[in-house]
Amino acid sequence: MKEQDEDWSLVIKPSSGLFDLQLKEVWLYRDLLQMFVRRDFVAVYKQTILGPIWFFLQPLFTTITFTIVFGNIAGISTDGVPPLLFYMAGIVGWNYFAECLNTTSNTFTQNANIFGKVYFPRLIMPLSIVVSNLLKFGVQFILFLALLAYFLLTGAQVQPNGVIILVPFLVLLMAALGLGFGMLISAMTTKYRDLKFLVTFGVQLAMYASPVIYPISTLPEKYKIFILANPMSSIIETFRYAFLGQGTFEWVYLGYSTIFAAVVLALGIVVFNKVEKSFMDTV
Repeated sequence: MKEQDEDWSLVIKPSSGLFDLQLKEVWLYRDLLQMFVRRDFVAVYKQTILGPIWFFLQPLFTTITFTIVFGNIAGISTDGVPPLLFYMAGIVGWNYFAECLNTTSNTFTQNANIFGKVYFPRLIMPLSIVVSNLLKFGVQFILFLALLAYFLLTGAQVQPNGVIILVPFLVLLMAALGLGFGMLISAMTTKYRDLKFLVTFGVQLAMYASPVIYPISTLPEKYKIFILANPMSSIIETFRYAFLGQGTFEWVYLGYSTIFAAVVLALGIVVFNKVEKSFMDTV
C-alpha cells in the first residue's frame, strides 16, 4: 500500500495556513484555466444573432450616447479632444475593470455546483474571468485604435506619445483592481446574497467618480483630491494621455494606484483563500 501511495503525481491536502495560497497548483491547472476562458468567451454570445460583434457595438453605442448627452447637451469639456475619442478611451478601460469586478464578485454563488463536485484550485475561476475579459478588452481596444487612426488621418489635435509603453502595465492594474475587489466581494456574498445588487449599482455610480465622462483638469481644486483618491482615476487619465496627449499624468498618482491595486489584490487573494475552505456550508 505504501508503494502505491508513492506513485501518486498529485496529493490533495488541506491548506496549512492563511497565506498558503498554493500558487504552484494554479500553474499545474493552467489547462483548466484555458478551458474556463474558452467557456466564458463562447457562452456569453452563444445563440445570439450578432455574436462577438456585440464586443464592438457595446462600447460604440455607449460612446455615441455619451457624446450626445455629455458632449453636446451638457457641454462638458473634453480638453480639445474629439468627443468620440475622449469617451471611447475612458469607456474601454472602465469596461474592463467593471466587467472583472462584477463577474468575479459572483464566483462562489454562480459556481457552487462545480466547486461542490470537483477539486481544483478555486483561484482558477476568478483568474479565468480576468483573462476572458482581457480578450473582450482586446477587441474593444482594436476598435479604439481604429478610431484613433481615423482622427489622426483627418488632422485631429491628438498626440500619441511615449507613455504608450505603460499601457500593458495600466491593463495589469485594472485587472488587479477588478480581481482584488471582486474576490473580496465574492467572499462576502457567500453569506449576504443581496450584496450583489449593491455591487452592480455601486460600480455604475463609481464610474461617475472616475474621469470617464470628464477630464480631471476641468474639476475645481477642492474636488480633485476626492476623484484622484479613486485608484482608477489616474489609470484612465494616463491611458488618455498616452494616446491623445491630453490628461493628468503624474508618477505620484500612478504610484498610488499601483500600491492600492497591490494591497487590494493581496487582501482579496488571502480572504478568498480563507473563505473557499468553508463556503459550501453557507452557499
